[in-house]
Amino acid sequence: MQDDFDYKSAYEREKLKSADLAERLAEVEDKNQELQFKLDRIKNNPIWKASTPARNAMHFVIRQRDRLRNQGSLRGVIAKIKYKQIEKKAMTHYGTESFPSDETRKAQESTVFEKEPLISILVPLYNTPEKFLRDMIESVLYQTYGNFQLCLADGSDSEHVELVRTIVDEYKTKDKEALKSLERFKDRTRGLQDGSRISYMKLEKNEGIAGNTNHCLEMAEGEYIGLFDHDDILHPEALYWYVKAINEEDADYIYCDETTFKGDDINKMITMHFKPDYAIDNLRANNYICHFSVFKRTLLDGTELFRTKFDGSQDHDMILRLTDRAQHIVHVPKLLYYWRSHAGSVASSISAKPYAIEAAKGAVADHLRRHGYDHFKITSTRAFETIFKITYEVIGTPKISIVIPNCEHAEDLKRCIDSIFEKSVYDNYEIIVVENGSTGAEIKGYYEELKNGALKDIVKVVDFYENGAHLNADGSKPSFNYSAVVNYGVECSSGEYIVLLNNDTQVITVNWMEELLMYAQREDVGAVGGKLYFPDRKIQHAGVVLKLGAHRTAGHSHYGQAGMNLGYMGRLCYAQDVSAVTGACLMVSRKKYDEVGGFDETFEVSLNDVDFCLKLREKGYLNVFTPFAELFHYESLSRGLDLEGKNAQRYEKESEHFRTKWKEVLDKGDPYYNPNFSLDRSDFSLNVEGYSSLRTQ
Repeated sequence: MQDDFDYKSAYEREKLKSADLAERLAEVEDKNQELQFKLDRIKNNPIWKASTPARNAMHFVIRQRDRLRNQGSLRGVIAKIKYKQIEKKAMTHYGTESFPSDETRKAQESTVFEKEPLISILVPLYNTPEKFLRDMIESVLYQTYGNFQLCLADGSDSEHVELVRTIVDEYKTKDKEALKSLERFKDRTRGLQDGSRISYMKLEKNEGIAGNTNHCLEMAEGEYIGLFDHDDILHPEALYWYVKAINEEDADYIYCDETTFKGDDINKMITMHFKPDYAIDNLRANNYICHFSVFKRTLLDGTELFRTKFDGSQDHDMILRLTDRAQHIVHVPKLLYYWRSHAGSVASSISAKPYAIEAAKGAVADHLRRHGYDHFKITSTRAFETIFKITYEVIGTPKISIVIPNCEHAEDLKRCIDSIFEKSVYDNYEIIVVENGSTGAEIKGYYEELKNGALKDIVKVVDFYENGAHLNADGSKPSFNYSAVVNYGVECSSGEYIVLLNNDTQVITVNWMEELLMYAQREDVGAVGGKLYFPDRKIQHAGVVLKLGAHRTAGHSHYGQAGMNLGYMGRLCYAQDVSAVTGACLMVSRKKYDEVGGFDETFEVSLNDVDFCLKLREKGYLNVFTPFAELFHYESLSRGLDLEGKNAQRYEKESEHFRTKWKEVLDKGDPYYNPNFSLDRSDFSLNVEGYSSLRTQ
């Protein structure tokens, strides 16, 4: 009867909660309708329309003000200026200076690969300005790998088509002459149009980017397909490095790093985008792969290249579909694509193509449905309209066990537990406090309060040393072992999901558990970590990068930056795949925790969380950082910092242990952190000094 009574009580509570939420929703909808009416009336006012130029100028000033505010302080602004100085210095290396010397060109042109596939590069044309068209064609014809086909489908109107056709014919003639010196590729081009590597088709009408590119594909003869915009430029070595990846890594989908530039000079760069290796959660949140995509033609079997219903974000849709099918996705960490920024291009402003925002949401939604997700929500973030927050459905209400190791520090522990109880809207959880060595009266008094007070049904205090457990043979206490304490806490818990939480944390986000759980419930995800702040709102944790920092073990990205900072290319604004997350706030399913054997107790204090995450990664799971679960972290209050004395000695010992255990992983580098970045700074500054070593790798 007791079970039946509990069930009915729970049902009644949920019924009341639903009624309350429905009433609040109705109130919000009424208010929204009222505000929308007022907004429409303002926008239709002639004075409002006439004031557009003044408002645009005002918003520009506001944006610049917000950019300064996002740095948090004068110190943050200075750090940003220093970052920009490093970036500006680095830009000189990635433009024409990076083009091959005569010696390098000769060496690459004479390189004979085992596989030398024909790569068909698709370029949709539409009223392409002469300068843009010539730059684009020449950048292809100037490649150090010669087995390519340039497919041009021209949707230009009657005013432009003759100029475009004349320019294309000019380059066709030049290419026929150039082919005479490329003996290896002569036979392979005989079947191409007019004996040239340039194929051209005049379309009856302009069908937009998607339609015109699909016509390019009709001409393509290549085993691999490349996608190229009519106003952009390829690095001369792009195809060489891609074919190298095909031979060495059996790549069937390849992409590289890219930059935007202004005017007609690729050295006048605006931004450089150095990307991570393939990361599905990053790709769902934003089209970070973008240019220059080359893929095996067989990935298109049974599917379209571009789907016109996603015009404006047709490339994001295509990339999501084809990378789903690909077996070997390879990122070439070299800047090989130059994206021209000009009026009307997305590189200039997304406002040039506002329909692209809805198209991108539609492409991501279609992808998520293919993967079996329902009841998700896709919303734009403050970083950019096409950088998304994806809210997955939380399935059921599984029990969550929050494990908090603690020794003394009654005030910190109370703040932590109170914040969980007062802030959290998720209600099926327990808190396991793992007491390990406290002797003070204050903490013992607080434990009694927890056992007998209002939280007695939620909080359980377990003693790591109870009844002589975990003591040395002579009854003395061994040195502190965080991993052993955590493992014991998990043993004493009963939840389906585990949250490891430091006692010096404080919850900020009311739905922090749901934000973590929506990822932890996924079959492909191992550990999930939140965004942690110092008390002054500067960032303490936003994902862990391997080899970052002086010890070349692991470090926190964006460490010490202002909380409102957008992060490198908006990374502080969307959930993403990372190598590891901090154990100060880490959720994982009990099943996966047990699968990898929990925390390795040979890492007594440091790097045990990173080791745990790498064990999950070794099993094929993704580790995810989400910025939407936020907490304060009064870092290392419980045990001090690892900067001097015995702590420093212990940290160095554990660092050496970590470097030895994960040597192969560390040697490969962090797949989510581009090798062009410095390992000495956490702000994604470029490694200017190490640039030359990357040129030949």
